Amino acid sequence: MKRFLLIDDHEIVKAGLKVFLENEFPDIAVDDACDRESALQKFGDGQYDLVLLDVNIPGTNSCKLLSEILNIEPKINILIFSMNTEVVYAKKYLQLGAKGYITKSAPVEELSNAIDAVLQNKRYINAALKELLVEDHLTGKASTNPFVDLSPRELEVFQRLMHGETPVQMCSSLNLSSSTVATYKARIFEKLNCKNILELNLLAKLHDMI
Repeated sequence: MKRFLLIDDHEIVKAGLKVFLENEFPDIAVDDACDRESALQKFGDGQYDLVLLDVNIPGTNSCKLLSEILNIEPKINILIFSMNTEVVYAKKYLQLGAKGYITKSAPVEELSNAIDAVLQNKRYINAALKELLVEDHLTGKASTNPFVDLSPRELEVFQRLMHGETPVQMCSSLNLSSSTVATYKARIFEKLNCKNILELNLLAKLHDMI
């Protein structure tokens, strides 16, 4: 029997995903976790064949969590399953050791194909990301999307800004001080050459980030 672990803080998403997985893949057991602490505790219970990890996890940086999981289980298969666009995010997670990246808006057939590939110890890279990687390789240049210059934590703060989260809410959800949140916000504006949230929002729309 194969064992899957879902790490996502949205209960409805996890419930729907469990139903899909149990129907699509016979003879599996599906566990779930909602944050760093509950996720890491699961790895003391046994071996997992696949981890489906969301990018936005309360109280932690998902890149850090991914690294922590790989430190415990270096050969584990991790598939990133997120609302965030693969064009900006996927390369970062693949470089950190994830086996694939798929968005929650993808067709169910694509999710099934991604899981099949990862379970066979292959990387899953969809057509859009393949095109981007080939273009980067042929031109020797990184993507012209300015958001690729943001660090994983800056990307997370950016996403929360775009969802209307206030600095006070971010301090609580990310377990950061107000000065640290302010520093991340300032870095985002500086790297993207934006003066305010309105300009940031327009730039994000231009690059299909929201």
